[in-house]
Amino acid sequence: MRKIGDIGEFNRQGWNAKADGGDRWSIPVDAATIAAARQGEWNVVLTPSRPVPRDWFGDIADKDVLGLASAGGQQCPIFAAAGARVTSFDASDGQLARDREVAEREGLHIRTIRGLMHDLSALGDRSFDLIFHPCSNSFAPDILPVWRECARVLRPGGVLLAGFTNPARFLFDEGSVERGEPLARNRIPYSDLDLPQAEREALLAQDPVICFGHTLTDQIGGQLAAGFMLTHLFEDDFETRDAVGQLMDCYIATRAILPS
Repeated sequence: MRKIGDIGEFNRQGWNAKADGGDRWSIPVDAATIAAARQGEWNVVLTPSRPVPRDWFGDIADKDVLGLASAGGQQCPIFAAAGARVTSFDASDGQLARDREVAEREGLHIRTIRGLMHDLSALGDRSFDLIFHPCSNSFAPDILPVWRECARVLRPGGVLLAGFTNPARFLFDEGSVERGEPLARNRIPYSDLDLPQAEREALLAQDPVICFGHTLTDQIGGQLAAGFMLTHLFEDDFETRDAVGQLMDCYIATRAILPS
C-alpha cells in the first residue's frame, strides 16, 4: 500500500494509474466524435450520464475555455473541435496525455498544464470565458479555494459549469451498498482518511484515490461566496445504479455566472 502523505501527490499517482488502466474517464473520444463536433454536433457531461444542455454553454467558438480537472481525452478535445481556444488543467500526467493524444491525432490545439485545482497561479486573471469543471472536486480536501480561483481567472460575465457528488452519497458504508442494503454510517463532510485503516486500504485497493464528500454549503454556497450567481441546476446518477442510486440521484450539475 502506498503511503498517503501529500493528498495531491497521492491522487495524482492514483489518477495516473487509472488512466493507464483504461478508466472510463480516460478513454479518448474517437475520430467520428471530433468530426461531428467540428460540424456543431456535440455533447459532454459534467456528471456521469446526463448531457449538459447546450444552452448552458452559449456559442463557444473563438472563446477561451478552461477544462478544470477535466482531462482524459474527452471534453477538452470536443471543445477544441467546436472552435474554442482550450486550456486543459489537471493534476494527472496520464489524463493530460489523453488530451494531447487526441489533439495530435485530430490536428487540434489544446494547451495542457499540470497542477492542482485549488492553485491556478499559472493562469492569469480574467483569462477565460467559460470553465468546465466536471465531477472531480471530491479528490480535493478543500474546495473553497477552487471556487475563488475560478472567479479570479474568469472574465466578468463568464460561465462556470460544475459537477459534483451529492454529499448524501457519502453517508453510506460502501460494504453495505455493495450488499444492496445501504447503511448510513459516515459523517458529512466525509473523508476516506477518517475510515479505519483496514477499511480504507481495502477501498484504495479497488480505487487508488482518496475521496472527500463536501457539504452543499461548500459546493453551492462556496460558489456564491466567491461571487458567482447560480442560474441552473440538475441532478444525475450513474447509468447503472447501485443501491443508493436506486433511492436518489447522487450527482449535481450547476451553471453559474460571474456578474459583470
